[in-house]
Amino acid sequence: MANEEKKLVEIENLRKYFPIKGTPGPGVQAVQDVSLYIKKGETLGLVGESGCGKTTLGRTILRLYEPTGGKIIYDGQTIFDNPLDKEGKPLGKAKSVNMLPYRKKMQIIFQDPSASLDPRMTVGEIIGEAIDIHKLAANKKDRADMIKGLLARVGLNTEHANRYPHEFSGGQQQRVGIARALAVKPEFIVCDEPISALDVSIQSQVVNMLEDMQAEMGLTYLFIAHDLSVVRHISNRIGVMYLGSLVELGESYELNRHPIHPYTQTLLSAVPVPDPQLSRTRKRIILEGDVPSPMNPPSGCRFHTRCPYATKKCSEEMPKFKEHEPGHWAACHLLDK
Repeated sequence: MANEEKKLVEIENLRKYFPIKGTPGPGVQAVQDVSLYIKKGETLGLVGESGCGKTTLGRTILRLYEPTGGKIIYDGQTIFDNPLDKEGKPLGKAKSVNMLPYRKKMQIIFQDPSASLDPRMTVGEIIGEAIDIHKLAANKKDRADMIKGLLARVGLNTEHANRYPHEFSGGQQQRVGIARALAVKPEFIVCDEPISALDVSIQSQVVNMLEDMQAEMGLTYLFIAHDLSVVRHISNRIGVMYLGSLVELGESYELNRHPIHPYTQTLLSAVPVPDPQLSRTRKRIILEGDVPSPMNPPSGCRFHTRCPYATKKCSEEMPKFKEHEPGHWAACHLLDK
């Protein structure tokens, strides 16, 4: 269960831009002014269309991507702070810390298991690399025992330590990736679409394993996915992103039963239901137009170009992300009426 008081991860007005040479302006505005917190021991789900900035947000929180602006706080300690004005210009000098001690506490499980594992290294070398960097093993025997224990923890045989990644199936490769993340005994793990590249039959096994590990080790997850049914199952709270911005955030049950942002309502209308009779009577919301380019996002609310309820105010003024019901946040001018 999540600790109701303890906030393990906090971000304030986090931005991440990718400049493009020879192009004026800030470039690709992948993450724009995102603020949220993750409580110790909980799972925060993050959903949205492909390209909306979910993965970039997760990697920026870990500072695998250096933030453009905003603030990142981990367990009460500020690990990055670079306040920007409305035009995106720094208000002062950026403050950051050496991330090596935090790498033991913050880890990531990548989306594509085959691409995230070095094909020239054995599984034992891949898992043992972090153990060596952080000097977690007293000797070679201790190191070997730790690797065997991690392989067993994720459901692999101990003799798999001497094999190479290409010798495994996609599900087994992802288990290796999970074992690598667990090697440093982290507190917080970004799960970046950890099941999207796996067969459906394997997906439930990996999700159940992640839940079991969370219960046993007190882990905190940021679970990034585009499958709302999976996110609904594993998450305590869910955040919805659109074109780099957070548009809604709430308790998992509440957000699924009573979505208040038009974009969230659209996403939920597309989720299949197992009841054929209910499926026939459900209204499917179809969005018109294409997702705008993050290089040149629309003025005002970023969703207004596709929103069926958009008004003139939506195109002129960015809505504030605020709490409309206890624990239920959203950014929409329609909710202010």
